[in-house]
Amino acid sequence: MVGPRCDEGAGRSPAKSVSGPAASGGKYKAGTSQKRVQSRSSKAGLQFPVGRVHRYLKRETLSTTRVGAKAAVYTAAVLEYLVAEVLELAGNAARDLKSKRISPRHLQLAIRGDDELDMLVKATIAGGGVIPHIHKQLLEKGKKSTQG
Repeated sequence: MVGPRCDEGAGRSPAKSVSGPAASGGKYKAGTSQKRVQSRSSKAGLQFPVGRVHRYLKRETLSTTRVGAKAAVYTAAVLEYLVAEVLELAGNAARDLKSKRISPRHLQLAIRGDDELDMLVKATIAGGGVIPHIHKQLLEKGKKSTQG
């Protein structure tokens, strides 16, 4: 039990207590339980840092523009979802190529293999190589040359 000891009486409060920093010698008042500090990421159930995303959002907007707290949570959740999606597809590509590590080649295959991610990511991935593609006319077995 926090507060008065059990042998002092359950219903009575302590005679006199000194409050403030001098009483406990620190940040917390004497007799109160110390509450664990919980990050905004853990409150939202995310792995991405909500505080850092909020700081970046505030830094990149105009000085007169305000950034709400929910904007950082939403942005961090979207970023976490996109990263999880890309990593899952890249992990599947690495497993198909019998590799235990995800390389830039696997990222390239994952992003270019998915239509929505391909539209979203227009950047060139360094070390990603090219997507294997053979034109369908080159695959035909010379049907036109034997007829003519």
